[in-house]
Amino acid sequence: MAANVETMFSVREKPWHGLGTIVEEAPTSQEALRLAGLDWEVCQKIIYTQNGKIDGYKANVRGTDGQFLGVVTDRYRVVQNTEAFAFTDELLGAGVRYETAGSLQNGRKVWLLARLPREFMIAGERISPYLVFSNTHDGSGAVRVAVTPVRVCCNNTLNLALDTARRSFSMVHTGNIKGKIQEAKHTLFMADQYMEALGMEFERLRRQKITERQAREYMEMLLPVEEDASPVTARNIKKLRDDMAARYFDAPDLKGLGNNAYRFINAVSDFATHAAPIRRTKNYKENLFMKTYEGNPMIDKAYQMMRSAA
Repeated sequence: MAANVETMFSVREKPWHGLGTIVEEAPTSQEALRLAGLDWEVCQKIIYTQNGKIDGYKANVRGTDGQFLGVVTDRYRVVQNTEAFAFTDELLGAGVRYETAGSLQNGRKVWLLARLPREFMIAGERISPYLVFSNTHDGSGAVRVAVTPVRVCCNNTLNLALDTARRSFSMVHTGNIKGKIQEAKHTLFMADQYMEALGMEFERLRRQKITERQAREYMEMLLPVEEDASPVTARNIKKLRDDMAARYFDAPDLKGLGNNAYRFINAVSDFATHAAPIRRTKNYKENLFMKTYEGNPMIDKAYQMMRSAA
């Protein structure tokens, strides 16, 4: 398996990294835990050296095989994998179905993705919102929950960083974790607010006309060629610009939208999430998945460019 991906499942389609268990139907939480290889608990162990016990710190280890996950302080509170799924079950209701879930870096990071119960018609298109929950067991990061809208016809994420509605919530592993999860439950009813605000923003972007020349200029701004770039680098960036331009001018699902900012955002999203990079690192696909809830910097930059030009 790839260095970062340990275990996972995905519904119907091949996972983004080409590995994992494929299932035909989105499973319930208990099935998802098993299929994702997340049916284990984190145990905390006292740390000893040859000079004795180390005060103030503990080791997080996986209960099933003793896999070392990380060193944390005594203030750290574990959020178990079962709690993550229970949180999502309670938030979305008994009928929630999971699309994918898994473990990265030998259990140090885990995630789940669930489809929210209803779809939205925005700007004449079906947009399906997902809930992404990620957690770290090595002390390196917070628990994060986010709403990620996906354009159904082409499976493009349209996760814009809106000023008017939050798309994510995070909490550190200290203090009253159960209280924080309860707070997150209330906060994440922001999903409807986010989708409503997104719909309003999409309508504004559709009304914002741009010329073909402007579209190409924006692409050059997104993919600049530095003055000291080598000929090879310049050629590679030119290829990327041509790829992005093809997605804007030639994509069948975008041709009927007219020349506007909404079409441009969609083309950039398609490019940012599906285009093959010039140099593919071994963790490229895993990192790309993580951007589904953190927000893709290129999409956010394109969105800010459209706002500034309005």
